[in-house]
This record gives sequence, structure tokens and C-alpha cells, in this order.
Amino acid sequence: MSKIKPSKGAPYARILGVGGYRPARVVPNEVILEKIDSSDEWIRSRSGISTRHWASPEETVTAMSVEASGKAIADAGITAEQIDAVIVSTVSHFKQTPAVATEIADKVGAGKPAAFDISAGCAGFGYGLTLAKGMIVEGSAEYVLVIGVERLSDLTDLEDRATAFLFGDGAGAVIVGPSDEPHIGPTVWGSEGDKSETIKQTVPWNDFRVGDVSKLPLNEQGEVKFPAITQEGQAVFRWAVFEMAKVAQQALDAAGITADDLDVFIPHQANMRIIDSMVKTLKLPEHVTVARDVETTGNTSAASIPLAMERLLATGQAKSGDTALVIGFGAGLVYAATVVTLP
Repeated sequence: MSKIKPSKGAPYARILGVGGYRPARVVPNEVILEKIDSSDEWIRSRSGISTRHWASPEETVTAMSVEASGKAIADAGITAEQIDAVIVSTVSHFKQTPAVATEIADKVGAGKPAAFDISAGCAGFGYGLTLAKGMIVEGSAEYVLVIGVERLSDLTDLEDRATAFLFGDGAGAVIVGPSDEPHIGPTVWGSEGDKSETIKQTVPWNDFRVGDVSKLPLNEQGEVKFPAITQEGQAVFRWAVFEMAKVAQQALDAAGITADDLDVFIPHQANMRIIDSMVKTLKLPEHVTVARDVETTGNTSAASIPLAMERLLATGQAKSGDTALVIGFGAGLVYAATVVTLP
């Protein structure tokens, strides 16, 4: 017989507050067109994106996260000192160690919480949300700060016609806390590593240490390019449209609801065509509000779902208590979907 005392937490968890931060600089398609042979009409028709936000040097991963977190803490009605854990999902924090979560925890005034980073690309928010729920139910935390943050402008090749227009910067944060009722459904998540090459960093960091220029990409002037995110657009599109609609349906089934029970659909803001295709495949009723934040925010990877959630609530397109299906998918290829009650 085990001598270990069983852990005991809250019966359930829920999102208590949400906050977002978008950099001040708004970048229209015309700026992107300075480096690629394309048109505003082509970019809009292929992605639905008209503008995106790019961070200034002062708008660091930490600074944007602190701003978003402060809003989420206030929205949740708790104090920073009550936070027991900080989870940050990002692929654009360039220090391998320490985790940026520790710095963010200190700057928001959270005391001495558990703090760590995860790397799950565009599914990162869903992964973080699931970890937070587990910590609260298990009893190792009462309040968890979950952040999705990216400075993808740092990882964008502006000469790459396939990706130059896609990415933006920003941070989204939520506070997850205890609940007497289920407000975060079971997570349907996974990975398909055999497709990992479809979205990737162009070259690994250690290629720069070796110093062999023949291994490194060059720009039109023959200068070494910084690593960037690249993707096989058609393969990713097909995977997202056909496979992720199945995952989204599995999340609805796991939560014990149907599309008719939904109020809001918040998919990863990757591409408007992908969003429209998923809505059609899932046969979502007209009353369901669909997040289309990608039009003015671009693809912000791990930050896209909380940013879209925050905007829907701030503009009144969604309201507290609404039932929402959220799904993230991207590099890995990884995915995570669940049904939540909006804060």
C-alpha cells in the first residue's frame, strides 16, 4: 500500500480573466510588398490578412507578456500574489535559458510561483491551458497564469513570398482558477511528427556557430539571413482544413455538446480560408460567432487564440458565459482543441 498522501485540488477549473497586448505599430500589406512580387489583392485572397502588428525594440516578449498579464489579472479579480504558476508558450524568445516565464512572473509581482516555458507552436495556448487545468484539479496550484506570446517579425523572411505576409507580434494571457462546475472540457491533443518538416525554422542556431556560410541562407545582397519560419503552404493548408476539423469535432464530442450548443468558435488565426473551411466542414450554425482576428492581427502563433478571445469580449461580439470551441494547430505538427466557458 502506498504511503503517499493523495493530492486534492478543485473539482474543476475555468478561465477567470483574459488580457491582450498588440504592438503599437500597424503594418499594412503595402509594406510587405516592398520586398516581394505580389499584390494586396493576392495577399487578402490567400490569407485574409490586411494588416499585422510588429513590435518595436522596446516591445519585447517579456514586456508584451507583462502588459497582457496585468489585464488578465485585473479581469480575473485576483492579485498577482495569488498566482501559483506561470506557463509561457513561445517560439520567439531567443535565450535558451532561463525560461522567460521566470522573468515575467517577477515583473508582474507574482512572488515565487512555478514558472516555465513550453514550445508547442500555434497549439501552445491549448497546451498551456490543459496543463493549468491539470495543476488546479491535482492541487498543486490554485491560480495559473497562461501566456501565449510571439515576436514572429523576428523570424520572418521578408523576401519569402510564401510567408512574408503571414506573421505578426503580440501577447495574450488568461488566468485559470478553481471552479465548482466544469468550464474547461477534455482536451483533444496530439502530434504528427512525420509532417514536422512542413513548418520549420530554416536553419538551426548551431549552423551559425560552425561559421560555414555555405550552410546558411543568403539574401539578394549576398548577406547571411537570420533564421526564419518557413512552411509548405499547400500541405499545411490541406492538413489544417481536413484533419483539424475532425479534431474540433472530437473536442465537441468529448465535451458532450454539438455545434448547435456553441456560441463562439475561436480557431488559431492562421488563415481566413482555413477558418472558413473549418466553419463549413463543422456545419456551424449561423448564430455561432467566429473569430476572424487574423485580418488585422496576422498569425501570432501561440498568442492568436487568447488575443482573438480578448477582442471578441472587448467588442461585445462574445459575452461572459458563452460556450466556445478553441483549437490551435501548427509546427510539429501539433494540435490541441477543447471547449471552454468564456470569462
